[in-house]
Amino acid sequence: MGWREQARRIVIVALLAIAMGPGRSLAAPPSFSIPSGDLGNALTLFAQQSHQQMLFAPELARGKRAHGVRGAMPPDRALARLLRGTGLHAEHPPGGAVLIVADPPPVAKPIPRAAPPPVLPPIAAATATEAPMLADVVIVGTPGGGVGRHDAAYAVTTIDQPAIERLAPASTADVLRLVPGLTIESSGGKNGANIFVRGYPSGGDAEYVTFQTEGVPFFPPATLSFLENSQLIRLDGTVRRVEAVRGGTGALFASGQPGVTINIIQREGGSKLEGETKIGLFSDGERRADAWLSGPLAPDTHFMVGGHYSAGDGVRSPGFDADRGGQISANLRHDFTGGSLLLFGRYLNDRSQWLLPIPVEQHGAHISDYPGFDANKGTLAGPDTRTGLLNDGSRYDLADGRGARIVNFGANIEARLADGLTLRDKASWLAGHADTTGLVSSNVPPESASAYVAALGGTIGSLRFVDTGTQASPDQAVVEAGIWRVSKQVNAWVNDATLEWRTGPNKATAGVYAAHYTSRDWWNLGNDLLLTAEPHARRLDLTLADGSIVTRQGFTSGSSFAVDAHYRGDDLAFYAVDELRLNDALRVDAGVRRQHHSVDGLVGNDTTAGPGGPDGNTATLYDNGDMILDGTYRPVRYRGSAWSWTTGLNYDISADLGAFARFSRGHSFPFFDNLRDGIGVTPKVDTIEGGLKFATRPFAFYATLFRNRFRGLATTVIAQGAPIASIGGARATGVELEGVVRPSASISIAFSGSWLDARYRHFFTDQGMTDLTGNRVQRQPVWQWRLSPDWDFDLSGHKASLHATLAYMGNRWSDVQNAQLLPHFYKLDAGATLELSRRLSVELIGDNLTNAIGLTEGNPRNVGTQGSGPIFARPILGRSAEISLRYGF
Repeated sequence: MGWREQARRIVIVALLAIAMGPGRSLAAPPSFSIPSGDLGNALTLFAQQSHQQMLFAPELARGKRAHGVRGAMPPDRALARLLRGTGLHAEHPPGGAVLIVADPPPVAKPIPRAAPPPVLPPIAAATATEAPMLADVVIVGTPGGGVGRHDAAYAVTTIDQPAIERLAPASTADVLRLVPGLTIESSGGKNGANIFVRGYPSGGDAEYVTFQTEGVPFFPPATLSFLENSQLIRLDGTVRRVEAVRGGTGALFASGQPGVTINIIQREGGSKLEGETKIGLFSDGERRADAWLSGPLAPDTHFMVGGHYSAGDGVRSPGFDADRGGQISANLRHDFTGGSLLLFGRYLNDRSQWLLPIPVEQHGAHISDYPGFDANKGTLAGPDTRTGLLNDGSRYDLADGRGARIVNFGANIEARLADGLTLRDKASWLAGHADTTGLVSSNVPPESASAYVAALGGTIGSLRFVDTGTQASPDQAVVEAGIWRVSKQVNAWVNDATLEWRTGPNKATAGVYAAHYTSRDWWNLGNDLLLTAEPHARRLDLTLADGSIVTRQGFTSGSSFAVDAHYRGDDLAFYAVDELRLNDALRVDAGVRRQHHSVDGLVGNDTTAGPGGPDGNTATLYDNGDMILDGTYRPVRYRGSAWSWTTGLNYDISADLGAFARFSRGHSFPFFDNLRDGIGVTPKVDTIEGGLKFATRPFAFYATLFRNRFRGLATTVIAQGAPIASIGGARATGVELEGVVRPSASISIAFSGSWLDARYRHFFTDQGMTDLTGNRVQRQPVWQWRLSPDWDFDLSGHKASLHATLAYMGNRWSDVQNAQLLPHFYKLDAGATLELSRRLSVELIGDNLTNAIGLTEGNPRNVGTQGSGPIFARPILGRSAEISLRYGF
């Protein structure tokens, strides 16, 4: 089925939903069962039973009691009963959220101002309409019941749908740019991001980042080689918000991630039928269609279904359809007396071009185009390299790119067993494939063909283009790049059950976390091609003057690293946490976790093909060094356990100002790739952190100071045809800041940033021969920040807005040796939105408007400096734009 047909079907489904009539209810009003008592708890129950998003300041509800509400009735009537006599009332601004605010004083007079805000997102949304003191309930970092952000004794950021829309992230990882303390590299395409956390040493991927959906991890290993978890989920209109907790309580709950835990929460159906469809066109030719529909099926049962589909070449177009795919998501919630059941599921089938380092020019801190190669839009991949036959006889297609084809189902159940006693269980099952095919640059920058041959110890006999057979000049600039193919068949089952007991000011929770996961790996790395050093590179065939045949259809080699492996992992953890409110202002908590981690597997042994390679001919140089699997296997086995623990406090200095402090010890266990390479260390992380939280209408900020100490860490890069490991420790001190200033009702300026001093300590590489103590942790800058002004205004009776973001990324080192400098750069994005009617709007988004050349990666295949002049590096994507039309009801 072509992309036009699939996009047409998505649009038709959305239009059929719209044709059913805006606001039409499919069922009777919902039934409520909310006992009288604490107002904050009552509002949380109301949100669950009415399926409406609630926004309220915790200090407004503190100390107030709600009337009980029971029986079937419209949500507005039920909410009015809850709030009767509390001095609070509900407002319903456009956008779907219910806002709880204080009643105005009797003598107050209305003050003329701009139109009321359409939605009140968390601070990360960076819009003029946000109100960070009105905190939504945060689920991540808690045993499951949720907590207001102002009451959270840890560093947490929430990002809602309007903020996601304004950011227009090309990949799931891109949305995490709004989270201070994280360094995001998405220059590799829509899949395969690198995410670095708070100075945690890592060679790439997202080793200390766990992704969840609806509060449960969907694939427990945070990272496997060629697979990080953001590759397994997409952001579209079905997502309600994204939560991110850094450090803190993350080491206790769910998978016990001490780094950062990301929770992606879907929309849910409410008491009315709602829906939206969006069509987007991109300047690079990509097309995208989004749609979702939600509403009631019965008084206590609600649904949501939706998804997206996109297709195009991408900003770095290889000359063929490299980016294609989509996702379908759905959920169903049923409320029953004393609890609820949520069922959810996703089908993802998506791939995109895997973008690798390209030739650029570097002279100190100055980066420019390599002659004839556009650093903003160029790629070595092209029609001539798209398909071919590897030395082992297998075929490849670069259009397969990097992506995933998975299904994911899950369930959340909550049941109040008795007064103050609540059982919660969260489960997830995932299965599918996550494959990679890419054109990976070598460790030698562009050089002339004659220089290339001289390095081989010979002279040119014949040099011809493979596609035409015509002669190429000895002065032709050439590079080598290899076809890397990785196939992963993955499966995961996760269950996280907790029992919560509330009595007076105390809340105690005990939990059991269990996970079983597998990966079936097949790798074929190497397979170097001799190419012209230009965009859409062409293959070259080379024969030396002595008759030696260097290439076959452009290939100078076959596999340099082969993997055939079966892995199975199991985790079992018990945890307990107790939270005590000592008074209205002070709350303390402490918790402990014991986790057992086991891995079993079989890894195929590889060896050289022997003298002359597979064909036995020493004159055919292109296969003489090939690695092959010999059919034998070696076992992989690991058993380990560790204790993690944390203690913290939260103190409300005033209604607007709060503070927290926390110490935590967390662990991360070795996963499949580490154990295959003989690395069995168990990383230990100690974190001390504290922060201030200030929130008023004109100004709000969240500031966190942290100190991390790492021991037993391992980072691995694949260079010179095989994994190279570095092992040891590090220390990091940092400050994270996010906030917003509102000079007026229609103007806001949001800001976020971090300062980080992260250095290796007793950290060894070169098989333990070199101590890198004192070097800065790779790929993470000292300074990075974002500044986002926003202006909402009226344009001829229509609501309009302008927004922009100026981002700064400081100097970094690409490698642990601190030999490859990634210079600082600025990036400017902007956008505009115009509401054509109450249901129809148009939006324009521009990315990297100044065409900045910002390097996010040097050449991981090269150990040490690349020198000055031509190098291999991976820049951010060049300027692009998207225009979209949205219709909702």
